[in-house]
Amino acid sequence: MYIINACIGILFLLCYAYQLFYIGVSLVKKKKPHTGKEVPHKFAVMISARNEENVIGGLIDSIKKQDYPSELVTVFVVADNCTDKTAEISRRAGAVVYERFDTAHVGKGFALEFLLDHLKEDYPRDAFDAYFVFDADNILMPNYITEMNKTYCDGYKAFTSYRNSKNYGDNWISAGYSLWFLREAKYLNNSRMILGTSCAISGTGFMIDRTLLEDEDGYASWKYFLLTEDIEFTTDKIIDGEIIGYCDDAVFYDEQPVTFKQSWDQRMRWAKGFLQVFGNYGRQLIRGLFGKKRRSKEKRASKSRFSCFDVAMTIMPAMILTGAVAVSDVVGALVMLCLGKFGNAVELLAMPIINASLIVFLVGLITTITEWKSIHTKTYKKVIFTFTFPFFMLTYIPIAMVAIFKKVEWKPISHSKVVTLDEIHAEGSDKDAGVETFGVGVTAKTPENNE
Repeated sequence: MYIINACIGILFLLCYAYQLFYIGVSLVKKKKPHTGKEVPHKFAVMISARNEENVIGGLIDSIKKQDYPSELVTVFVVADNCTDKTAEISRRAGAVVYERFDTAHVGKGFALEFLLDHLKEDYPRDAFDAYFVFDADNILMPNYITEMNKTYCDGYKAFTSYRNSKNYGDNWISAGYSLWFLREAKYLNNSRMILGTSCAISGTGFMIDRTLLEDEDGYASWKYFLLTEDIEFTTDKIIDGEIIGYCDDAVFYDEQPVTFKQSWDQRMRWAKGFLQVFGNYGRQLIRGLFGKKRRSKEKRASKSRFSCFDVAMTIMPAMILTGAVAVSDVVGALVMLCLGKFGNAVELLAMPIINASLIVFLVGLITTITEWKSIHTKTYKKVIFTFTFPFFMLTYIPIAMVAIFKKVEWKPISHSKVVTLDEIHAEGSDKDAGVETFGVGVTAKTPENNE
């Protein structure tokens, strides 16, 4: 069993050592300056909301308070199978609302398809240059769209942004999510952007150029319906050779689950969705690793090949290898117990957990230290939740194993955190954080804090 663990450990190192290199990249290198000529673009903001009457108003209000020209931004809400006042509140806040009632096809992918189908009917084909996608619980910094437009002007057709959290300090679950997303922004997407490889769109807070969504008639449409439609979109575009970007200066906040039941359901959907994406796109990803474009013998650029490797590592090996270690160790421990070797059984089960926890702790510690000013909660909570972060990540192990065998359906995650940007920043001490006010009652990071 020790030999099996050693072999799997070597495979882990081969698969994920490059992510340690990513950490060094973000620590040593500065982000690239904008190179494109800044010009105004017309944007459609798409929000899929299901019974989000508590939070939808906050998001729309933060969009209305952007320092970007308001006449160039149109907010659309698809009230998806709502039984509350989401549609009414959204209209009152100034959004264009479409109501959808279809319990047979559930999930954000179907809601986005519904919304774009209606925009095709009601708006000219070139009404918008690009589309933002947000969840109803998000809140944007006032310079968000301006900063995203700069990255758009650099030539990126799909890119994501810096994801922070409304409720980092609620408990160890919300902090676990929050720290992971901060790490994803700083030490995955930021490093990819610096190196010029493709970033990954995840969840919410991203922009897509109209041309990437065009159907045969030239209208924007949506064709991604797996449990993780965001990762499906990312994978599909990377296979096509698209380089997805990242805007570090565009900051938004979203709400994280606080109960283990909600967290289990959400991460179960993610784990199953990763398996679905690999099942649907795995063969094409492998072809991409060897430099072949979709349905073609043409060679791909080296960065595109690496992006195929990167996304493949993101969606598959960790779950399989972790499951293999868990099964191997449990079987081995049972054998040891039958032989009366209790100490060996405990060691066999404990050492992989201890080693994994130490690695995850170090990653969380580095992220906490470097993103300290971006974590809006009390100092003691920042410290405590750095130590609980490994436990949060270890709970992925049973989730990943169950997801392999369980049929998983999309379930809504309720949001109730009604909070302003001022209140978010007031959670921590920002007196010396190097932040400035934009004159709309909110506080934003200065560029220096994002380098």
